[in-house]
Amino acid sequence: QVQVVESGGGLVQAGGSLRLSCAASGSIFSINAMGWYRQAPGKQRELVAVITRGDSTNYADSVKGRFTITRDNAKNTVYLQMNSLKPEDTAVYYCKAEGVVTTTPPRFSDYWGRGTQVTVSS
Repeated sequence: QVQVVESGGGLVQAGGSLRLSCAASGSIFSINAMGWYRQAPGKQRELVAVITRGDSTNYADSVKGRFTITRDNAKNTVYLQMNSLKPEDTAVYYCKAEGVVTTTPPRFSDYWGRGTQVTVSS
């Protein structure tokens, strides 16, 4: 079984910074992409940023220039550095491991973490 665990959320003032971390563990052979999504109250879950195994990245327009996604393939870990935070960034942030190949049992699937709360006060 694969576990995806996020950490690093919290309360920060507008203009501040936070760094989220997400680690995938289990009988993992490889992970194609890892991404961050967020869901604010009353809104649909949306993509924040995603990074492939080859380090190609994609960002939501709303976070370009403020957020940076990086990953450590050896540790199956992804990070999201969030700078110049705004109140509208307040949401639960979820990590997704996409295209995960596991060895025991042999499987190809996606896995979600349970989320970490980010609150930005004005």
